[in-house]
Amino acid sequence: MRVIAGSARRTNLKTLPGLDTRPTTDKIKETLFNMLPFDLSGYTFLDLFAGSGGIGIEALSRGADKAVFVDKNRRAAEIIRSNLRATHLEERADVLVCDAATAIARLDGTAYFDYIFIDPPYRHELERRVLEQLRDTSLIDKQSTLIVEASLDTDFGYLGALGYVTEKQKIYKTNQHLFLYQKEKR
Repeated sequence: MRVIAGSARRTNLKTLPGLDTRPTTDKIKETLFNMLPFDLSGYTFLDLFAGSGGIGIEALSRGADKAVFVDKNRRAAEIIRSNLRATHLEERADVLVCDAATAIARLDGTAYFDYIFIDPPYRHELERRVLEQLRDTSLIDKQSTLIVEASLDTDFGYLGALGYVTEKQKIYKTNQHLFLYQKEKR
């Protein structure tokens, strides 16, 4: 796994050994970022369930002003920090070692994000819980884009009831990315 573009282009990234995380492949990461502005200068990024930090690091490499990485696994957090050092992007990053719900509660009232990447373990409905929690926080507004990575069989029929609109959907062989925004602040 490597950084695709930007200041840290071609830098190899470490990942957690074993099956604790599912690092986003370079090809899928490239497709994902082709759906975003190339230059992310001026934007802030939250990487929930960050694993190795590859998505948030790609955003920083492409110019994002700030990225916050959240993973409850201490070993994953160590790898994220190591990857940030290797890419020389650590000054624009924060790493929180806690679950997503705790991170959202801690950040509420102190931060706002233009992009939030949500990549929880599949088939546990964690994406729904995160979206429910995010909708009433200061972390997002109508301009924020939430990107959810989920298995192909994940049911997102609840999105409208939570006040979210699907802007785009990209389907891959085994998973999908949904690009969401909030209709209005509750």
